[in-house]
Amino acid sequence: MAGQCIHTDDHGVRRVLADGRVEQVGWDELLQVVVLTTSDGPFAEDVSFVRTGPEGTGCVVPQGAPECAHLLERLHRLPGFDNEALFRAMSSTQDASFVCWRRGSRP
Repeated sequence: MAGQCIHTDDHGVRRVLADGRVEQVGWDELLQVVVLTTSDGPFAEDVSFVRTGPEGTGCVVPQGAPECAHLLERLHRLPGFDNEALFRAMSSTQDASFVCWRRGSRP
């Protein structure tokens, strides 16, 4: 996580990478939330939260980021957020993706 800054607030999530690139998506433009898992754990970062916005915008937050707990709290407020998909993702030891929320989906 060295060299990057992640900020979550009422407007969205913003991640500034070590090389200065910025990833961000506002809550009002969020299209979906996917949890990506890898088989690299437990000694390497193996879970990331991918937030997708319009026109290819997005923001990736690794589970180990200090801001991740605040992000999870905010994600749970999304209407219809799929906690079962999140549970499956957090239990996964394989390379996989889990859609936890999609704009317009019903609970």
